[in-house]
Amino acid sequence: MVNYVIYDIERDKTRNKIVTACKDYGLTRIQYSVFVGELNTNKRQELFMRLRKILGKEKGKILVLPVCDKDIKLAKEIYQDPELGLC
Repeated sequence: MVNYVIYDIERDKTRNKIVTACKDYGLTRIQYSVFVGELNTNKRQELFMRLRKILGKEKGKILVLPVCDKDIKLAKEIYQDPELGLC
């Protein structure tokens, strides 16, 4: 199942640990604060617990969002690059 990790973390050190954790689980950064990748239920829960531990009592928000394959197929993307135009 495709999983998104979306976060808003103020502290750089904590944010960097979140990035490392996401990469350790094979997720790919698609936006500055968004990662995506395949995780089974156990790996998703492991990652969630790791992210919760990293955040601790600091101010911030982390969303781990599983999305089924059916819904992923419905996704649409608008990408615009000033040099290339609308893609």
